Amino acid sequence: MLRVDREPSLNIACVGAGYVGGPTCAVIAHKCAHHRVTVVDISEERIAAWNSDELPIYEAGLSDIVKECKGRNLFFSTDVDGAINEADIIFLAVNTPTKANGVGAGFASDLTYLEAAVRRVVKVARRSKILVEKSTVPCRTAESIAQVAAANARPGVHFQVLSNPEFLAEGTAIHDLLHPDRILIGCMPTEDGLKAQELLTNIYAKWIPRKKIIGMHLWSSELAKLAANALLAQRVSSINAISAICEAVGADVGEVATACGQDSRIGPHFLTASVGFGGSCFRKDILNLVYLSNALKLPQVAKYWEQVNLMNEYQQHRFSKRILAALFNTISDKHIAVLGFAFKKGTSDSRESPAINVVSDLLSEGANIRIHDCKVPSKQIFRDLACSLANGRGSVEVCETPYQAAMNAHALVILTDWADYQTLDYKAIYCSMSKPAYLFDGRSIVDEQEVRQIGFDVHIIGRARERSLPRLYQNVLADSRAVV
Repeated sequence: MLRVDREPSLNIACVGAGYVGGPTCAVIAHKCAHHRVTVVDISEERIAAWNSDELPIYEAGLSDIVKECKGRNLFFSTDVDGAINEADIIFLAVNTPTKANGVGAGFASDLTYLEAAVRRVVKVARRSKILVEKSTVPCRTAESIAQVAAANARPGVHFQVLSNPEFLAEGTAIHDLLHPDRILIGCMPTEDGLKAQELLTNIYAKWIPRKKIIGMHLWSSELAKLAANALLAQRVSSINAISAICEAVGADVGEVATACGQDSRIGPHFLTASVGFGGSCFRKDILNLVYLSNALKLPQVAKYWEQVNLMNEYQQHRFSKRILAALFNTISDKHIAVLGFAFKKGTSDSRESPAINVVSDLLSEGANIRIHDCKVPSKQIFRDLACSLANGRGSVEVCETPYQAAMNAHALVILTDWADYQTLDYKAIYCSMSKPAYLFDGRSIVDEQEVRQIGFDVHIIGRARERSLPRLYQNVLADSRAVV
């Protein structure tokens, strides 16, 4: 195995130039100028974008770091074999989507790209290397990687496999990389495994306190990634379930969340009701847990975690139905302005965005949708909605400004919590819309009283349209007065 020096100058390669590999390696290059970092991908288009001034993904601060390091000790290339040959450490950051066909379809991760990457590494490598899992993978995937590597390696070439899961929140990925809550590095508790773990620890220790770098067993590290995302998603679905009750009884989910968040045992994080969670991780990781639980003959555990995803889907469709009901149960040929298509603010990523389901529901009713988003390109929006447009009766137009989207619209629907949407001239928007003008806030970002005074018919997630006493309590109150 590699000798662990105090300050070794290493060649680091990353296979996969996506949302994980690109930012992670950019920060490593930024903080470890003595290491050479090369990000490789078979997509010429993606690598060309990384080498241009228009990066393929948006993250605050990423462009500045890439510009500083690119050509110095950070490189983006399609020469996969060359980077593998030169590397001491290879990060595996390829896509592991949910399987669409075969055993486990709809739940299990498709490891085709990961296995292909491992086989290519082993085929090319002429000396021993450390392989680092960065892709989100099912528990014990490292065992499969090690078996493939051992069975195909050249004589005298050995591979150590580490698990180093990412915990990046899109929109704050660079901050998360620079100031992580923790870094997990899982290894097999062998002499060579522990040496490899220490080598990777030394890289991160250049800017992260060692107390935040946690060594553990491979299986624990792999499972911790799935568990963390599942627990976070569970909180979102839980408060969204409460939001449905709030709307029914006239409570305010924001007030309920504040009351619960003040409890030190619960805390305030991830208790903001919304139209639902999205992104590439939450849904996929929960489905992985469901599949794993069923495979381990734990059906009750599987059903528990599956309900988190079902609740998220219910919330999105429930919001769509609220829009339809308010607009007199008919939106055919009506114009609806949608503000936000990214799954959250601060990112151009629209994977699993709640906007996809909501817009698709509206299209199925024949609505004409105008969409504005601060970062998601129009071609991505149309790609995400391709099936819905083919099967729906409505239309989609992507607008350059929120004001263009709202012109003559019957309703304004906020689906992403971009800060820009909090400071819009809602009075001007109201004046440009058809009347009555409806505003549906799926992210609770507008000042309800202010926009209501402008004239909007306001519907905010987790709040009843009018906070009057529900009929049940009105009847009880009337009966008590009659007795008096």
